[in-house]
Amino acid sequence: MHRKVKGITLIGFVIVLCVLGFFAYLAMRLIPMYVEYFGVVKAMEQVRQEGGAGQKSLDEIRRDLSFKFSTQYVDDASVPPSAIQLKREGGASTLRIAYEKRVPFMYNLDLVGKFDKSISLTNAGGE
Repeated sequence: MHRKVKGITLIGFVIVLCVLGFFAYLAMRLIPMYVEYFGVVKAMEQVRQEGGAGQKSLDEIRRDLSFKFSTQYVDDASVPPSAIQLKREGGASTLRIAYEKRVPFMYNLDLVGKFDKSISLTNAGGE
């Protein structure tokens, strides 16, 4: 009498569990980084919606963004003021934020995310 046994062995189950655990840990480290980036994008959109955003100075925009970052759960250390740039060209204003976020992963390995977003401030917010 020969029975066909179906299922997973204990060692197979442990291997599957380790692989799933690795990817779950990876997601736990990456998701907050992207949530923070979406907070930066939302703060940029809020600045764009304000009236006269295209005529504001770089310092005023940095101050507005800093305040909005605190409501969007963006860490001040993640986006330094030098990462916030304002380009004026031919009457058009473009706000650009480019920064790098480094998150410790395991031992001497880090996960690095490079984020770069530009939006036009011209004709925004009822200008």
